[in-house]
Amino acid sequence: MHDAQASAPGRDAITGLILAGGRGTRMGGRDKGLQLFHKQPLAQWALRRLRPQVGRLAINANRNAAAYARLGVPVWSDLAGDFQGPLAGFAAGLAHLETPWLLTVPCDTPLFPPDLATRLAHAAQAAGTRLAMAATPGADGSLQPQPVFCLMHRELAPSLHESLAGGERRAWRWAAAAGCTLVPFGPPRDDPLAFHNVNTSAELHQLQAITSPGGATRT
Repeated sequence: MHDAQASAPGRDAITGLILAGGRGTRMGGRDKGLQLFHKQPLAQWALRRLRPQVGRLAINANRNAAAYARLGVPVWSDLAGDFQGPLAGFAAGLAHLETPWLLTVPCDTPLFPPDLATRLAHAAQAAGTRLAMAATPGADGSLQPQPVFCLMHRELAPSLHESLAGGERRAWRWAAAAGCTLVPFGPPRDDPLAFHNVNTSAELHQLQAITSPGGATRT
C-alpha cells in the first residue's frame, strides 16, 4: 500500500488508455471504437473527454491500427493475439506505461465524467491503495463496479500478468483480489448517462437520439 498521507497523483502522473480492443461481436463484428456518434468515431469522443484529465493518451486496439493512429495518439495492441478482454488491455497499457499511473476507459461510453481521473486519484490516495475503480448505484442501492473505468499503479503489472497467465479474464475479480477501492459515481452529481455504454448499432442510434451533437443529454 501507498502512504495515505502522500498527495494524490496529478494529471501528469497518469496515462489515459482508451480500450478499443474487443471483437465488437454485438456490433456485428464492426470495430466499435470507429463507429460514428454525432459524426465522430466513439474513440474520438473518449479521447476528447479524457485529454484534459491526464498527461498522456493512448488507444488499445487489435484491429484497424492505422485508422486509430489517425486520431493522433499511440496505438497499443494486446500482448497476446486472441482477444482476451479488458485485462489484456490493462496489461498492454502497463507494458508501455511511462507514468506511475494508468487510467482505463472503454471506447463505447462517450459521456463518462469529466472529473473521472481526479476522483479516482483522490480515492486511491485517501485509501492508500494502488487501484481505484468507478462504481454506480445498482437497483437495490448497492455499489456496482464499473471494471473498465479503472485507475491502477504500474506496480500492479506482475499481479496482472500472473492472473492472465492463470486464465483470469474478469477485470473485477482481479481488481478485488488486488485490493481495489470502489469510488461512488452517479446522479445527481453525474449525468445519468455517464456510464451508459453502447454494444449494438441500435443502442448507438438511441443514445445519439437523446443527446445533442455536443454530447449533452436533451431535455
